[in-house]
Amino acid sequence: MPTAKTSAVSTVISRASLDPLAAEPPNAGGLRRDALRERLVLFGLCSPALLLVLVIMVIPVGWLFWISFVGEDGGFSLENYQRMIASKSYARIFRTTFEVSLLTTALCIVIGYPLAYFMAQLPPRIANLCMIAVLLPFWTSLLVRTYAWLVLLQRRGLVNSWGVELGLWDEPIKLVHNLTGTLIGMVHIMLPFLILPVYGAMRAIDKDYLKAAANLGAPPAQAFWHVFFPLSLPGLFAGALIVFVLCLGFFVTPAVLGGGKVIMVSMRIASNIELFFNWGAASALGVVLLALTLAILYVASRLLRLDQIMGGRASSCAVSSAHDLIQTQ
Repeated sequence: MPTAKTSAVSTVISRASLDPLAAEPPNAGGLRRDALRERLVLFGLCSPALLLVLVIMVIPVGWLFWISFVGEDGGFSLENYQRMIASKSYARIFRTTFEVSLLTTALCIVIGYPLAYFMAQLPPRIANLCMIAVLLPFWTSLLVRTYAWLVLLQRRGLVNSWGVELGLWDEPIKLVHNLTGTLIGMVHIMLPFLILPVYGAMRAIDKDYLKAAANLGAPPAQAFWHVFFPLSLPGLFAGALIVFVLCLGFFVTPAVLGGGKVIMVSMRIASNIELFFNWGAASALGVVLLALTLAILYVASRLLRLDQIMGGRASSCAVSSAHDLIQTQ
């Protein structure tokens, strides 16, 4: 039998559920006003930065998008986009751009991941010295580095001279004004952008995971692939994404080291403006490249969640890998 006290409590609860305002504390209105005032203060503090972003990013991109729909007669037209669909040269340029970006990213991963792993195993003081060596190219202009590679890789350059003197090849080989020279220059410029996030992710890995895997019987190679490598995947993924996106807009290195044989989107945009003075065609190329880049970033953001899950579960992989090893023995 319900008592009077129980029925009174149930009555209060039912009234509170029917009337949410009755359950609010007496100072609820003041708390809401304070929260609103805090939001307005934060918005006021952020407004200069938002205004700067609006001026240097939103307005130029909007102008670029608008001018891409302006035809030769000055009216609204889709001829700039129709030209890209009808002409096979544009498809070839986009294909070259993505191929060069993918090859550069792959080479940076092959070279940068072992280097970052080597640096992560060093004592902090020596690793800092190596990091200074990695960051040293940033102190030199990109244009200067590109022309330095042009001098080193030409037919009478230092690389060909040493190769002939050492007997590696009989006559000078063509290392510049082609895809090979372009990739060499771009990999040299992009390599620090991959090493930095990978090295940071490796430094954050707890060494106790590897010790646990070794104590459970996992050999060093299996502990690396099943424990260390999954934990470093978020850094590797972030570095590869940075390198790939930056390579999509490269201009100086392909123009100098490619010798006109490696045509990327940025070079075609420059030629449309400088040679043909066609701002509409150049803007349409920029809009398409921007849309493709945003699509890649969206897909990457979806895949990054999987990598983070793999990285978070890597601690349990040490136990599972060692358990599998014991079962196979």
